[in-house]
Amino acid sequence: MILVSTPLWGDAAGKRTRVRFDHTPATRIVVDKSERELVLYLADGRKKTFRIGLGGDPTGHKWRKGDSRTPEGDYVIDMKNIDSEYYLSVRISYPNDNDVATAKRLGVDPGGQIMIHGFPNDARPPYSKYRNKDWTDGCIAVSNSAMQEIWLAVREHTPITIQP
Repeated sequence: MILVSTPLWGDAAGKRTRVRFDHTPATRIVVDKSERELVLYLADGRKKTFRIGLGGDPTGHKWRKGDSRTPEGDYVIDMKNIDSEYYLSVRISYPNDNDVATAKRLGVDPGGQIMIHGFPNDARPPYSKYRNKDWTDGCIAVSNSAMQEIWLAVREHTPITIQP
């Protein structure tokens, strides 16, 4: 057990809390958009499944900035951001070369900054606005507790596959 305190870990009242952290690294992430699930495959063979929310127009691949879609395909986690507007975040390497080429052919900006993240930092209970709903601009949203687990397991260059 590790003794930690808020704001990053612990309860909303700022109490010090004993929390058990699993530091087993993830070997890959698979997101199933239609099932609204993110599966974290761990180095020890275990897997953890989390419910997700997507962009406001989640069907189909992201083609351009502002389309509220979550990309589909193979990417990697290319950055961890502790200073996010949301409860922690990890960035997905969208757009890749194919995404850029398609956007160029269509004459549009492919967008970027696609993240896996928790709830907005200024969110207040009840969290019903965020749980099991598609509310992002194309990111993959999870609960804050799920984001803690993902944050600890994911390293830069962890592969991620996003399926329709």
